[in-house]
Amino acid sequence: MNLVIALIMLNIHFLPSEPVASLPNTGLCVYLAVLLHYSLLATFTWMAIEGFHLYMMLVRVFNIYIKRYLVKLGLVGWGLPAVVVIVIVIADKDVYQKVTLMSANSTTATEMCYLKSEEVQIFNMCFFGLVWFFNLIILGMTCKVITSLRNDQASDRKSQVRKDICTILGITCLLGITWGLVFFSFGHLPTPALYLFCILNSLQGFFISLWIYVSKWRASQTPGNDSQVTRSTDMQTGDPSK
Repeated sequence: MNLVIALIMLNIHFLPSEPVASLPNTGLCVYLAVLLHYSLLATFTWMAIEGFHLYMMLVRVFNIYIKRYLVKLGLVGWGLPAVVVIVIVIADKDVYQKVTLMSANSTTATEMCYLKSEEVQIFNMCFFGLVWFFNLIILGMTCKVITSLRNDQASDRKSQVRKDICTILGITCLLGITWGLVFFSFGHLPTPALYLFCILNSLQGFFISLWIYVSKWRASQTPGNDSQVTRSTDMQTGDPSK
């Protein structure tokens, strides 16, 4: 849910960025640029946290106890981006302002409220790259776990293929793997990659919400699933008695 909130914040602050940049009020543009950058970093951070949580759930299944687990995740997810933004503002308050972005073929220009510093933009890309590669590894480990479970239940494997595909697609959205299309937005495939990037990632929050709803509905329809749900809840709340 925190990732969905971060995505909503990102979209809310991104959509009015171009209209606000055309206004004479520079203070409003700076304010929007700060919130846009914070929302972007929060989105990346929560993607990494989702990957870490998935690792704890699927790989380190047993004997997991982290005191105040959700509180610590919340502090990291919302606090770390805030610290980064505050440090940037203290170091150079002129980083956040109206910037001009050129199109891929350098024929059109767009003004928006964002970052003027190339160093900070490089930091964003490096941070995202680390998160993306980490989550890509987690996705591979998840696929391996799902495959091993199906090998143990060979008789039901065919009937579970569709469910497994839906599960993997949902986890792909949850971990933000589709954001990796930005790496292909250069060279000979900028336009198709950018179209896919915008379509898939603008609907990421919707896909995640839909996947969570379907997963909970399927869990409620599956007999004997209470123990698995309880184990998941215990790990999240840090209950050592389970």
